[in-house]
Amino acid sequence: MHPVIAKTFGGLSTAYYVRQFIFGLIFPIFIYLVMSSGDGKHALHMPMLLVFAVNTLLYPYSRFVYESVMNFILGENVFFGSAILMLSFKIVMMTFCWVLAIFIAPLGLGYLYFYHSKAER
Repeated sequence: MHPVIAKTFGGLSTAYYVRQFIFGLIFPIFIYLVMSSGDGKHALHMPMLLVFAVNTLLYPYSRFVYESVMNFILGENVFFGSAILMLSFKIVMMTFCWVLAIFIAPLGLGYLYFYHSKAER
């Protein structure tokens, strides 16, 4: 495998990537189910399917950026509050990370590249 690819796309642990990838599959499946129900006039076209695939594959890296920023801001603090409010916020942030994965993920890939390059030295 090329070193750049190994340092970027191979930079997350397999368990983390698979877990986040599975969560990322929720969105295209949901959109497919919503669009395929009804009169059938709202077919999914190839460009839309391509965007779904790219966002789903990049979602784990987008989520990595979000979690890294939140860990930096919040540190080891623990907050107590409504579970419904917390889960609602989590779903909104997961949606945000999936929809904007194509823009957010390059930040995570860049960080992983520099992190693994530095660790190599």
